[in-house]
Amino acid sequence: MRIVSILIALLVTVALYLFIFERDRLAGTDPAEDASEPANAVTLDLPPAQKIANEVKPVAVVARHSSARQLDSAVILRGETEAARSVNVTAETTGRVINPPLRKGTVVEAGQALCELDPGTRDASLAQAKAAETEARVALENARTLATGGYASETRVLSAEAGLESARAAVAQITRDIENLQIKAPFAGLLESDTAELGTFLSAGAACATVLQLDPIKLVVYAPEADVSEIKLGALTGARLVSGDTVTGQVSFLSRSADPATRTFRVEVEIPNPDFAIRDGQTVELAISAAGKPAHLVAQSSLTLNDEGQIGLRLVGPENRVVFAPVEVLRDTRDGIWVAGLPDQADIITVGQEFVRAGVLIEPHFDSETAQGTETEQ
Repeated sequence: MRIVSILIALLVTVALYLFIFERDRLAGTDPAEDASEPANAVTLDLPPAQKIANEVKPVAVVARHSSARQLDSAVILRGETEAARSVNVTAETTGRVINPPLRKGTVVEAGQALCELDPGTRDASLAQAKAAETEARVALENARTLATGGYASETRVLSAEAGLESARAAVAQITRDIENLQIKAPFAGLLESDTAELGTFLSAGAACATVLQLDPIKLVVYAPEADVSEIKLGALTGARLVSGDTVTGQVSFLSRSADPATRTFRVEVEIPNPDFAIRDGQTVELAISAAGKPAHLVAQSSLTLNDEGQIGLRLVGPENRVVFAPVEVLRDTRDGIWVAGLPDQADIITVGQEFVRAGVLIEPHFDSETAQGTETEQ
């Protein structure tokens, strides 16, 4: 009986092992397949709305075909007008003014007398100097005659020559002093101040008047480092004054040294001003022509920012994937914004660009509008 009980216990143990651990093998099924069946069953049992949500659908956007056009570029700067020359005409000798003053605003010619000083005793001093010159000349001739006969030394001749040269210098000095009694305009221009009043005593260095040369006049602006490389000598320039008047000229000077305080470069443009209509110190806005570059005209609303804060446009890329293209804003006009940095042909997303990112699959719908007209105002 004991042996039978032991056999029965062994059979039961084997049966339990096979049922628990080898059930799948005995049934002829793969555990991996059984593990995948629940997931497949779940997927097949999903409702239709959730199945559609799990699928990758392209995002519908509106795009526009755009072609690059050559845009005449210009550097826009603000500055002021400046006289071509401005000089404080001063006295070179002393004396009292004996002529009536010329009033400010008077047009003067080069060499015209502005202030005339009282000669005083200069005429007498000149006569005395000329007499001394004649005496020195005679003394030199006598010394040379005596030296030829052996009655005078060579030193006496040299002394006589020195005396003659000194007398000539005195004559020249007094003559020049008399010429300086008339203070003349150094160039043609306009009086910015009255000349010295009648009876005013002027010492050497005292101001007689201020003369401005306004034809031509200079337009002076300061270009930042980012723009100075686009400006060339001789470049055509259009200028608009505060009054609304416009003039044209050419760049006549471009500084090679930056202002140490502002790090900007001085630019000068010469403008004809025969009627003196442009005054010194007026505010002016300059548009200096620069080399053109290909650009696209886009709507301002099409511009967007990427995650790094760069301004740009979202384009339809290969396989209808979104591509972000950084751009450079060149000019803002009534028709849109001119931007550079895009390829010659670009498909710009104009509606929906804020709801997609680079790499997103899209379904572009191109609008029927033609490209916007070229800009007429430069």
